[in-house]
Amino acid sequence: MPQWIWYIILPVVGIVLGWIIRWLYARFQLSASEQKAERVKQDAIREAEAQKKEILLNAKDELIRERNQQERENRERRAEVQRYEARISKKEELLDQRAAEYEKNEKEFAEKQTVMAKREEALSKKEELYRQELERISGLSAQEAKDLIIKNLENEARHDAQGLINKIEQEAQLTAEKKAKDILITTIQRIAPETTSDITVTTVSLPSDEMKGRIIGREGRNIRTLETLTGVDIIIDDTPEAVVISCFDPVRKEIAKESLERLISDGRIHPARIEEIVQKVTHEVQNKIYEEGEKALFDLGIHNMSTDGIRALGRLYFRTSYGQNVLTHSKEVAMAASMLAAEIGADRELAKRAAILHDIGKGAESDSDQNHAEVGAEMARKMGEDAKVINAIGAHHNDIEATSIEAVIVQIADAISAARPGARRETIDNYVKRLENLEAIAESFNGVEKAYAIQAGRELRILVNNEKIPDNDVKDLARNIAKQIETDLRYPGRIRLTMIRETRIVEYAR
Repeated sequence: MPQWIWYIILPVVGIVLGWIIRWLYARFQLSASEQKAERVKQDAIREAEAQKKEILLNAKDELIRERNQQERENRERRAEVQRYEARISKKEELLDQRAAEYEKNEKEFAEKQTVMAKREEALSKKEELYRQELERISGLSAQEAKDLIIKNLENEARHDAQGLINKIEQEAQLTAEKKAKDILITTIQRIAPETTSDITVTTVSLPSDEMKGRIIGREGRNIRTLETLTGVDIIIDDTPEAVVISCFDPVRKEIAKESLERLISDGRIHPARIEEIVQKVTHEVQNKIYEEGEKALFDLGIHNMSTDGIRALGRLYFRTSYGQNVLTHSKEVAMAASMLAAEIGADRELAKRAAILHDIGKGAESDSDQNHAEVGAEMARKMGEDAKVINAIGAHHNDIEATSIEAVIVQIADAISAARPGARRETIDNYVKRLENLEAIAESFNGVEKAYAIQAGRELRILVNNEKIPDNDVKDLARNIAKQIETDLRYPGRIRLTMIRETRIVEYAR
């Protein structure tokens, strides 16, 4: 056989043998897997049976436990039911006893009610007999006696009420008045700056009377120019070495005074120079107004004020009210309001801000017919101030109703600053008229014999007719007079009323 055939046969035989071997190996593996699967199956069956037995045992134990628990609960419930039945039985016995007692008491009550009705009828007859006997003895009917008793009780009640009122007022004075005095005294002692006494006219001194002619100028052109530019009246009379400037606007008056003094010092007095000096002084005064406003706010520690507010405040530096500088007065009021607010727990900053602005209406440049409180409130509204500040400004003279405690504090602080001794001047005519009005109001009341206003009108001594007014009514009379004075008059501070009632008997031994 040729050799190349073996090269073909041998690989074919190898491949066939390989297939046979792999087939035999697969058969062997299959048989082993089947045996293994059979063993796993037998193990699973044995394990399932074991778990089944365990589950059955556990279920049996659980069933036994539940049955025992149920039996215990049943025994406890039966015991509870037995106890409940025992309690019900006792309650039934108690109810039977109480029902028997109630029937017994009801029977006794019916018997007593019958006896009481008989007694009431007998007492009514006796009461009627006694009443008729009392009417016969007293000579008064039942209604008349009742009216007499009511009148006596009313008098006694009125006397007791007046005594109680007096006691309450005394107790209130011992506490409230002392506390108020401490607060006000502390406040007043801490603010005592000097006051100014500027009025609507001011005098400029001249080096000589020859200067009057130069001020007047040719055909009066110099004085006319100065009056036109400043808006004041310049009075040149026979007063030696003096010229009087009159104006209701203090800022214009200050500009005119300063301008005239500079013109006199410079010596060059003619319309062009007058206009130059007036413009320069006006600018300086406006800066002075702003500086004074800023200084007042800085001294009080108030910030975030608008430019218009600072200028309106600074204009008060040149304003006076009853001889009191308005800016100084406003600072006093602000400090007093801050202290009062601190004492009573109010908003200090709000009270201080409202107080420093309460009189800005007095420095307004408008010709409005409103009073300064209304003008000031409107200015504050335009400046964007808080609603409480606006209300406090408008209400500090009670033109509108105060809506916050800070507004009331501003009213009090304003009265403190305006009413302290030396703060303001008052003309003699107004002073006398105020005293006469005080006395007239007191004397208009029935039972008042004479009234005397003393201590610059801060006290009113009232003599009472002892025959017309008993002691118990003097307190009411004083209160009514005080209310009438509060209603009819406007005055700084407060007025003390002293009632004097006495009995004088004059007899002669002969």
